[in-house]
Amino acid sequence: MAYSFRSRTDASLEFSASELAGALGDSVTVLPLLVALAATTTVSLPHVLVGFGVFQIVWGLYYGLPLSVEPMKALIGLAIVGALSYAELAAAGLLAGGVLLVVGQIGLVGRLQRVVDEPVIRGVQLAVALLLLEAAVGLSVGNPPVAAAGLAVVGLLALAGYRGASVLVVLGLGGAAAVATAGVPTPAVPDPTLFPAGTPTFSGAALEGTVAQLGMTVGNAAIATALLCGDLYGRDISADTLSRSMGVTCLAAVPLGGVPMCHGSGGLAGKYAFGARTGGANVLLGIGYLALALVATGALLAAFPTAVLGVLLVVVALELAKAAFEPIAGWRALAAVLAVGLLGLAVNVGIAFVIGAVAFRLAARRE
Repeated sequence: MAYSFRSRTDASLEFSASELAGALGDSVTVLPLLVALAATTTVSLPHVLVGFGVFQIVWGLYYGLPLSVEPMKALIGLAIVGALSYAELAAAGLLAGGVLLVVGQIGLVGRLQRVVDEPVIRGVQLAVALLLLEAAVGLSVGNPPVAAAGLAVVGLLALAGYRGASVLVVLGLGGAAAVATAGVPTPAVPDPTLFPAGTPTFSGAALEGTVAQLGMTVGNAAIATALLCGDLYGRDISADTLSRSMGVTCLAAVPLGGVPMCHGSGGLAGKYAFGARTGGANVLLGIGYLALALVATGALLAAFPTAVLGVLLVVVALELAKAAFEPIAGWRALAAVLAVGLLGLAVNVGIAFVIGAVAFRLAARRE
């Protein structure tokens, strides 16, 4: 049975099995990244889950669409692999939020896209994917049998046509193993304090990470998502509007212990593919995140098998790498993606982003 009402944008919100299934389509990459982040940094997972729960609901109600709310993958990936501390991640989230709010307010998102060519943005995506693969190997080597079993489960379910659900199954199995070790957690409400995991540190690494993330955010989370809202849902939502909502999200969530969040074309497409058609999917998913935040204790996280996290990061990394290569056409663009990606892996994502942007622009002018 489906229930519905109208949002402030006069779009219908439905609550049905298909909306719930669509909601899970957005959590496939979100939950593995959040669990991995909590296992490798000082972030408070309950506070992070509250942030995601609140803003899933806020933007679902505001837009009346199953708009994605995802971690800023470049920044989260850098934190997982140790290139950013949580304090630097928080600082980068505040910087990114401020920039997104300002450029969205004055209508500069389109201009920013023209400055940063798409192959460079895709190269940053590839660099983060490679860094996540590197981290996945590090997490898996401690228990190869568990990692192999996890990969087998993912592979078998993918062959059976349940590729997206496979990640949730593996995550669920890891959670069950953690409960068996640590016991059933007692629900607890996260403390509503400012910066519960540490004061932001505005370092050079935080600035570099912000620059790299903004390239991805402008191209994917703002412009590509705006286009997809029209393609899939027939809604005219500007990239500048999406930029403003992402800015508000980061500036509100990070001080309360959350992480930098954005919209994303991949998450929106995932929700659509799994059946979501309204913002009701966001409300259902937001409630799920809030419920999970009540039981995401430190003991449970410590008992979570890291080899399983390695498997999940492999899946996320492959999806991110696929997204980096799919829209690329032509040998020059492909070379730029590979060059930026490999340079980001070998040296630094921020440096690779700047060098790639300048080099690709100079090469284009010579043609």
